[in-house]
Amino acid sequence: MATKRQRRKRRQRVANPDAASPAPKPAVARPRRGPDVRPSAPWGTFPLTEIVIFIGVILLIVGFFIPPPQGFVMIAVGLGLASLAGLELSIREHFAAFRSHTLLLSAAVGVPVFGVLWFATRISPAICAAAGLLAFGGAAWLFAAAFRRRSGGALYRLRS
Repeated sequence: MATKRQRRKRRQRVANPDAASPAPKPAVARPRRGPDVRPSAPWGTFPLTEIVIFIGVILLIVGFFIPPPQGFVMIAVGLGLASLAGLELSIREHFAAFRSHTLLLSAAVGVPVFGVLWFATRISPAICAAAGLLAFGGAAWLFAAAFRRRSGGALYRLRS
C-alpha cells in the first residue's frame, strides 16, 4: 500500500508531466549472460581448471624423461588430471547450454563401461563392445535431451 507521500508525488507527476522527475538510480552492474559468455565455475573466478590442466601437462611431459616405473605413473596421473579437468569444463558448458559436448560426455560413460567389462570379467569382447556402445548411445540420447531442454530446443550451438 502506498504511503501519503508516495500518492502525493504520483498526483504531482500526473498533474504536471513536464516537471523534472528525480534522477533514475544507476543500474547495478550484473554479470553479462549472453550467448558468448562462458558459464562461471562454482568456485568463482579462481582458475582451478586451467591450473589442474597445466599440472597434468607438466606431469605428462616430465614423465617421459623419468625411468619406467615412476615415469609411467607420472604419465598416467598427468593424463588423468588433464582429462578430468577437461571433462569438468565440458560438463559445465554442456549443462549451461553454452556448447553441446554430447559425444564427449557420452564417451566418458561408454568407454569406462567397455573397459571395466573387458578387464574385470571374462565376457566375450563382442559383448563388451556391445555393452559399451549401448551405454554410449543411451548416454548420448540423455545428454542431447538435457542440452535441448536447457538451450530452448537447439541440438547444438556453434561458437566462433
